[in-house]
Amino acid sequence: MRLSDVLSNPLTNKFEQIEGFLENKKLKYGKQKKITVGKVALTYFCKHCNSDLTFCSNDELYCIGITDKLVSIDCALSCSRCGILVPVWFLIESENENFSLAPKVRILKRTEKLSERVLLKHGQYGDFSGLLEKAEQAYHDELGAGSIIYLRKILERITIQTAHAAGIATQKPNGHSKPFKEVLTKVDEQQSIIPKEFSKDGYRLFGELSDVVHGDYDERMGLHKYKVLRRLVVGVLDNVKNNREIMDAIGKLGWNEEDGEQSE
Repeated sequence: MRLSDVLSNPLTNKFEQIEGFLENKKLKYGKQKKITVGKVALTYFCKHCNSDLTFCSNDELYCIGITDKLVSIDCALSCSRCGILVPVWFLIESENENFSLAPKVRILKRTEKLSERVLLKHGQYGDFSGLLEKAEQAYHDELGAGSIIYLRKILERITIQTAHAAGIATQKPNGHSKPFKEVLTKVDEQQSIIPKEFSKDGYRLFGELSDVVHGDYDERMGLHKYKVLRRLVVGVLDNVKNNREIMDAIGKLGWNEEDGEQSE
């Protein structure tokens, strides 16, 4: 495995053994070196091409030394179809000395500078895939509360969009928003969007996510509960996606991801 393989894979806390990339020579703090480790390839949504596409780097990347176990990697990825660029930065940690012949490394942080023309990949959930990826990145960066807030936003938006598509009122006669619990309950009664294993108390999911926003979770608790809450939110997305009638209605109305903000 080469360093480019690790950089092209989804974020993980697991160390992977790779071929040496510093030629068995220590890279001093602040010193820069060109390294040839293969092309980095990541998927983004190109608005010019209107599609999820692979963005690739050149063969040479720029590596900056930090410590014997930390290096910074800078590169620019270009759309495989139209050539639009995305600058990407990686912070790479090594379990052993990073200049060894076969270091074990992982990505501590990955940051991309997106533009109006390039978005996070839409994937199978459209705009929600970007929010899921942001939640996953926050979780990887050990931002427990931040990761849960993204999940809460997804649940709010998909519920309100489903309510609109199904003709379910989300506002009171006076124009004020109905409590989210009431809307979620009504939507689930008509469209069964809550996963079966959680259907006995569908509002509990939103309650768990809201606890973070209201300060009842610390970072550690957010990290601890992230995986199960993400699974439940993805279950809601899958249930909506599999309802062709609702998905057609959502698509025809053309809501964007900013629509449908709702409070408790």
